[in-house]
Amino acid sequence: MKAVTIDHVRKRLFVGLLSAGLIGTGLLLAAIWYFAVNSSESMLNQVLLVALGTMLVGGILVAAFGVGGIILTILYARDISALKGPIRVAVSTFFPLVLAIGRFFHIDKDRIKHSYIEVNNFLVRSKTLKLSPGQILLLVPHCLQKSDCPYKITVDINNCRRCGGCVVNELLELRDKYGIHMGMATGGTLARKFVKDYRPRGIVAIACERDLTSGIQDANPIPVLGVTNERPFGPCLNTQIKVPLVEEAISFLIEGKEQMAS
Repeated sequence: MKAVTIDHVRKRLFVGLLSAGLIGTGLLLAAIWYFAVNSSESMLNQVLLVALGTMLVGGILVAAFGVGGIILTILYARDISALKGPIRVAVSTFFPLVLAIGRFFHIDKDRIKHSYIEVNNFLVRSKTLKLSPGQILLLVPHCLQKSDCPYKITVDINNCRRCGGCVVNELLELRDKYGIHMGMATGGTLARKFVKDYRPRGIVAIACERDLTSGIQDANPIPVLGVTNERPFGPCLNTQIKVPLVEEAISFLIEGKEQMAS
């Protein structure tokens, strides 16, 4: 299998595509308004066009506040509580459009998702969080375990023999050191079960760009710090992770706000 590597992607990629989606939707609204005013269609069709345009206006205004909230949070490195709702609407509503725009410009979708994860992490780090260890869940993917290991740990992660043959032992050491919860997921269904069972107030999730993106959106409004894994042997096989990045994320959720670089 081909190794998968994603170089560091700046937050501006996702924010730029999100802004482009907002502008494109605004142009569509202008076209609808033009045809509604100048069309020779029946009154019913004109009313329907106006109704559609009105709905788009509402969505665009909320999304515009959301994009503005993301930009202001990145610029000033501080949480803007009043814009949490619009930010959520902007990301969830326009995310498919962002991917479509990226596809049009031949931008790799994993690079876009990586940029989204960077934006999400920055938004989480802009908050003042001081959680107890019992309120934190560390979610790890099953592909971190060596594929030839005879001890399956997806049902019970404590079945790990801690031989040091893979990074799972180091992650278990972090769990024990900080006293947090930890679950190994084979997919979104099991990850959601862990969230339901442990009811965390903060999550540190390790996964590929695809799974992290969907997981962050599924867990909303629970704050999730995403750490992308490394795939030297290709997707879903003996993946790796930089453990210090995971520990730093756990530490942030426990210790609270820190100084961030934009």
